[in-house]
Amino acid sequence: MSKFYDFKYLKGDLTGGLVAGVVALPLALAFGVQSGLGAIAGLYGAIAVGIFAAIFGGTATQASGPTGPMTVVSAALVAAAIEMTGSLEAAMPIIVMTFLLGGVFQIIFGLVNIAGYVKYFPYPVVSGFMSGVGLIIIILQLFPFAGLDSAKSTWLVIQDFPRLFTDFNWQALTLGALTVVIYYVFPYITKVIPSALVALIVASIAGYFLKWDVPIIGDIPSGLPALQVDGIFSIDASAYALVAEYALVLAVLGSIDSLLTSVIADNMTKTKHNSNRELIGQGIGNAIAAIFGGIPGAGATKGTVVNINSGGRTRVSGTIHGLVLLAVLLGLGKLAGFIPLSVLAGLLIPIGFKIIDTKGLKHLLVVPRADAVVLILVLLITTFGSLIQAVGIGLLLASLLFMKRASDIGEKGMEVGTLAGFDGEKPWQDELELYEAYKDKVYIKHLYGPLFFGFTSHFQDEIKNIPNEVKALIIRMDRVPYIDQSGLYALENAVLDLEKKGIQVLLTAVQEQPKDKLVSIDIVPDLISEAHIFDSISDSFDYLKTMFKP
Repeated sequence: MSKFYDFKYLKGDLTGGLVAGVVALPLALAFGVQSGLGAIAGLYGAIAVGIFAAIFGGTATQASGPTGPMTVVSAALVAAAIEMTGSLEAAMPIIVMTFLLGGVFQIIFGLVNIAGYVKYFPYPVVSGFMSGVGLIIIILQLFPFAGLDSAKSTWLVIQDFPRLFTDFNWQALTLGALTVVIYYVFPYITKVIPSALVALIVASIAGYFLKWDVPIIGDIPSGLPALQVDGIFSIDASAYALVAEYALVLAVLGSIDSLLTSVIADNMTKTKHNSNRELIGQGIGNAIAAIFGGIPGAGATKGTVVNINSGGRTRVSGTIHGLVLLAVLLGLGKLAGFIPLSVLAGLLIPIGFKIIDTKGLKHLLVVPRADAVVLILVLLITTFGSLIQAVGIGLLLASLLFMKRASDIGEKGMEVGTLAGFDGEKPWQDELELYEAYKDKVYIKHLYGPLFFGFTSHFQDEIKNIPNEVKALIIRMDRVPYIDQSGLYALENAVLDLEKKGIQVLLTAVQEQPKDKLVSIDIVPDLISEAHIFDSISDSFDYLKTMFKP
């Protein structure tokens, strides 16, 4: 056994890294094409971010690379830089500098503990942005799917929409449709081989041997990339605002994307990631990707899940995932040039649908109206306007709406406080009897004030700290006058986590607005039975006495 590595994990790490690399290959090529920098930029990004984020990051099983949200922002930057300079070649210094600065920002975020604040983003803002990103991917891939030149913006696709019916290439359309069918159908045959890879290979081979006239990726350089640092420090001052703006968005989005995936990895491996180290690792990976002309990335949920399920347990697995892609670059780059663009579109369109937050959209009519408005507004601005303005406006609106709610609650004489913690939280007078009898089996959580996006992360952290030996959790909602969409989903996730531990959740004294919202999205009765909601704490005690009756 090595001092630095336990070789009992080697087999799983090798398998996990290999499978994750295979899964990442077609998406890296597709995201590269969508970015506007070409398939090779996606491959460079996947290699650099994959290897260096694994080595320096804070999540042992994270598989990182280009992702849908990061690619959409990158594509917007590329389009804006070309518009400013007149050509891709002239725009490259701006693009590379922005990607590099974005990585540097992430490193700074990790050093100053920005990770502690990322979790406070309101759910409607994140949901609206992610759904907008999914729609952008779908809309922008419609033209390549039909064998037409890719449009540069969603508005241009809408304006030229009739061309999809008059100018389409039926051969390209057939290959794209074949890709989508294989992508969705092949998992029913076997999940051992990634369906995206099978779809890519089968549809590409079909197009090659049928000699169909369809747009293809074209020449892809093989071998190690050259540095792309020429001119980055002599950028015209007029581009500074563009560079800073997009670098900051890429850094924030990459941080959110990566940390969400880290939480998923934690849940699967029963480990705890280091958020600040993860951001530093992602920043290093993105900075190195930038100087080689690669697009930035983040923790990739699909790759990470595949890595873990295939046996990956340490950062060696993520490193191998990047090395697999490097081997592809060195050996198979020429073959990838024959891949039809409609096939890549056939891979990206399903990815776009997966990014759309169907859960948030499904509950639009039943969550608080203000949350629904914020979500829809952010979605529309993201899809048809500015990605940066969408997030800024969403955060501003969410904050203003909360202040309005807090003011309304204050006028009614209700207490608006912070959430209390389990650690050291003393039982109230009317709980002493049960506390003394069942303190090892029952936890009581007191909630004060509205359960809103600013408190949800703290609430979920405390729920996770409940020992497995506990049999029941009573959540006292006497003083919770309001719950927003973030609060609803935080409570839902908490109940699901507790169910897995075999802990029963009881609610007491639920006020009208929270009760209506819990029922509207089916937390009650699907997760919490009506029989487990009590008018008073004493009623819940009577129930528990029968539950623990010998």
